Amino acid sequence: MSTASGPDATGVMVLLTGGRRMPRTLRDLPVAETPDVSCRRLIVVGPDAELAAVLTRLMRSDRLDVEVAHVRRGWQARRARSGTATRVPLIRDDTGTVIVGAAYWVGESGLEKGSPPAKLTGEAVVDDDLLFDGAVTGVRIEPTPHPPGLRATVLSRHMRPGRWLTGRAAQLGTTGAFVVRDGVPAARAVRRSTFYRHTEGWLQVR
Repeated sequence: MSTASGPDATGVMVLLTGGRRMPRTLRDLPVAETPDVSCRRLIVVGPDAELAAVLTRLMRSDRLDVEVAHVRRGWQARRARSGTATRVPLIRDDTGTVIVGAAYWVGESGLEKGSPPAKLTGEAVVDDDLLFDGAVTGVRIEPTPHPPGLRATVLSRHMRPGRWLTGRAAQLGTTGAFVVRDGVPAARAVRRSTFYRHTEGWLQVR
């Protein structure tokens, strides 16, 4: 496996995260130690949360001109190397953190395995449309591949999605909620939370 610090002739580098091994198809490419490398395309090998962390770093450093490919499983490696980059909406929240898979607003006990979810009490809107007002099990927010950028739904007590609303932003005002971003729960509860489309999209390799 190459451990060169600079990009190869095509400007493609691989960032291994979460203890993942280098896919065989990518073994001739140089390895990036961090997202802060100079390259045309960065292939991120790992889970959604790690990809989101890389995109957060690129957004904060104003480097969304870097093409980003994601490899969760080995068979995706070839497409990550040869695929075409398309600019898609970048969804972030009011803490400046990007999501790529899904985020949730849940009550406190909703984070504990085996316990019934606590009710999420408050009001949420997607753009100008009311998502809920009162008490619900939780809310799921997902990026969409095309504008306006995201969609959100109220979850049933079995955590199943209901009617989806699409828009540029989803906003919550609540007596107390926990935010879960790509499977990673926040450390403390919040009373307000917003997810919205960043002014610039990211270059997703497909």
